[in-house]
Amino acid sequence: MMSCICRKLLLGINVVMLLVGCNSSDGQLRNEPAPYGPTPSEAQLNWHELEMYCLIHFTPTTFQNKEWGFGDAPADLFNPRHFDANQIAETAKSAGFKGLISVAKHHDGYCLWPTKTTDYNISKSPWREGKGDMVKEFMEASRKQGMQFGVYCSAWDRNHPEYGNEQYAEAYREQLRELYSNYGQLFTSWHDGANGGDGYYGGANETRRIDRSTYYGWEDKTWPITREMQPTAVIFSDIGPDVRWVGNEKGVAPETSWATFTPVGPDGGKAAPGYIDERFLGSGQRDGKYWIPAECDVPHRPGWFYHADQDHQVKTPDQLFELYLKSVGRGAAFNLGLAPNTDGLLHPNDVASLKGFGEKLTKTFAENRAAGAKFEASNVRDSHMKHFGPANILDDDRYSYWATDDEVTSPELVIELKEETVFDLIRLRENIKLGQRLDSVWVDVWENDAWKPLASATSIGANRLIHLEAPIAASKLRLRLFAPVAVALSDFGLFKEADVEFTIAEAERERIDRSTWNIIANGLEGGDPALAVDGNKETFWLTAEVDLPQQVTVDMGNVQPLSGFDYLPRQDKSAVGLVSRYVFETSTDGNTWEVMTKGEFSNIVANPIIQYIDFEKQVQARYFRFTVEAVANAQSNRSVVSIAEFEVYRD
Repeated sequence: MMSCICRKLLLGINVVMLLVGCNSSDGQLRNEPAPYGPTPSEAQLNWHELEMYCLIHFTPTTFQNKEWGFGDAPADLFNPRHFDANQIAETAKSAGFKGLISVAKHHDGYCLWPTKTTDYNISKSPWREGKGDMVKEFMEASRKQGMQFGVYCSAWDRNHPEYGNEQYAEAYREQLRELYSNYGQLFTSWHDGANGGDGYYGGANETRRIDRSTYYGWEDKTWPITREMQPTAVIFSDIGPDVRWVGNEKGVAPETSWATFTPVGPDGGKAAPGYIDERFLGSGQRDGKYWIPAECDVPHRPGWFYHADQDHQVKTPDQLFELYLKSVGRGAAFNLGLAPNTDGLLHPNDVASLKGFGEKLTKTFAENRAAGAKFEASNVRDSHMKHFGPANILDDDRYSYWATDDEVTSPELVIELKEETVFDLIRLRENIKLGQRLDSVWVDVWENDAWKPLASATSIGANRLIHLEAPIAASKLRLRLFAPVAVALSDFGLFKEADVEFTIAEAERERIDRSTWNIIANGLEGGDPALAVDGNKETFWLTAEVDLPQQVTVDMGNVQPLSGFDYLPRQDKSAVGLVSRYVFETSTDGNTWEVMTKGEFSNIVANPIIQYIDFEKQVQARYFRFTVEAVANAQSNRSVVSIAEFEVYRD
C-alpha cells in the first residue's frame, strides 16, 4: 500500500499541475497569463479568423431598380433567367472572401426560400417553375468553394399584413427556425436595425411603428432560437450580442476600435436592435462588459442593390484594399455587399474589380518580410523561450505568443531583420483567447545610430495593420508595448503593398448648365438656395423649419431635354434634413405639370450617397418642381430640409 506521505506528495504535485496548466503537445508545465477582461467564444474566434465575407442583396427590389422595396412588387416579378450562384461564390472566393451571407428576406418581405409563413415567396415566382430555393443554391455554391454560409432575415417586413402585432413576430421567429433547420451549419445570423415605418402591409399602405426595445422579444424569445439551433453562429446586429455594427455603411472602423462593448439603449436602459446609444458603436469601450467586436459593412457599388447606372461605379481593387486596412486592419470584419443584376449574375465590372482585389491581397501578404528575424526581448515569461519566447510571433499561429511575467506590463522587443527590408505595412496581433490586453504599441526604427519613432497603434486585438505613408527600408526595429497586464503578442509581420492593374471608364451623364437657373423656393424658406447648385459638395442649403410637404421650383431659362435628376445629401455626417420621400415634376410653361417620378431615397441616413433617378422617358421641359414630402428621422411633418447638390441631366 502507498504511504500517507506519498499520497499527500502526489496530491500536491497534481494541484500544482492544475494551477499552472499543462502543454498538451509535450507535457511541459505552462504558466499562462490569466485572461484579461471579456474573451471571445468559439463562434467569435471562428468569425475573427474569417476576416472577410459578402452579403448578397437580391430580391424583387432588383427588378424595380430601387434600394428598398416597398413590399408591393408582385411575387412573380422575380425571375432571374440566368441565375448562377456558383458565379457569385467563385467571384467572392477569388477576392479572398471566406463566407457568403444570403439576404434570405429583405425589408420588402419577399422570401428567397419556399417558406410556409407567407405566400410572398419564391415559390410564387416563375423562376425554376416555382420549385426553386435560392437560399439553398447560395448555400451549396458556398460549400463548393470551401466558404462558410450565413443568412440575413429582415425583422422589418413591409409586405406582411400582420406586421406590428404578435402574429407577425411569431411568424418571423418561425422564418428563422426554417432557415436554421434546412441550410446546414451557419457562421452568422445577421440582423439590422431597420424596423417599422411605411409599407404595403398587405395593401394597407400605411405607416406602422413598433416598440423596438420589446416587439421582437430578442433576448427571451428570438435569440434563444439561434443559440439552440445554430450554436456555431454569431449573432450580428447593431448591439451584438456577438458582433456589433460599426455605426456606418462606409466599411471603416475608427483608428481605435475596441472589441469590448456595453450596449445601452438611447434612454440609458436596455438596448435592442435599432434601439441603442450609438456613440460607442465604432470605438467600442476599453472597459466594455462583453466581447462584441465590430463589423464594417459597405456595398461594392454605391447602393446595396443592383442599378444599371452604377455599372461604372464599382469600387476599385485599391479602394477595396483601403477598406480592408480600415476594417480587418483595425480588429473588425469586412462585410462587402454584392448585387447580382436582373439576370442573376455579377456584372463583369464587379467580377474584374473583385478578382483584382484578390490578386492585390495575395501579392501583398505572400511574403512576411520579417521572416528569419532575430529577437531581443526585455522579458520572457518564466524565461521559457519555447512557450513564451518572441519567436512565436513569426510562426503563423494566431494563438502561440510572446508573453511577459505578470509584473512586466511595458516590455520592449528589438527585432533585427536578416537584411535591410523595404515595407509599408506592419501587422500585429494578440492572442485574443486571453482577451484584448494591449493599450498601445509604438514602433521605432534604428536610424543613424539612434531609435526614431516610426508608427504607433491602439486597440491591437485580433488584427492590427499599420499602413505607413510611404515605404521605408530598415534592418532593425523596436516594439514598445503598454498594457495593464502581461502582454500576449501572437504575430508580427512586415509587408509591401502590391500594385495591380485595373481601369474602368466612368459613365458619362451630360449635366444641364445651372448658371441660368432661377430658383423659386416657394414654401422652403430660409438658408441660401444657391448653395444647392454651387458645385461644392461640402456646402448645403439648409432651410428653416417648415411644415411638409413643400416645393422648390426651378426655371432653367429655356426648354431642353431631361432624362433624370440627382440629389446629393449633406456630406458633413449629420442626418438632419435629409430628404427621404419626394415627387419630381416637369413643365414647359410653368402652369401644366407632369409627374416624372416619385418615391423614396432609401437608407439615406446610413448610406448618404448621391441619389441618381432616371426617368422612364426623356422629356422636354423648361421648369421642374421638386416636392419634399418627408425627411428622414423626423418626428413630425415639421422639419428643416437640407440639399448639398441638385442637378438634372440628359442622356
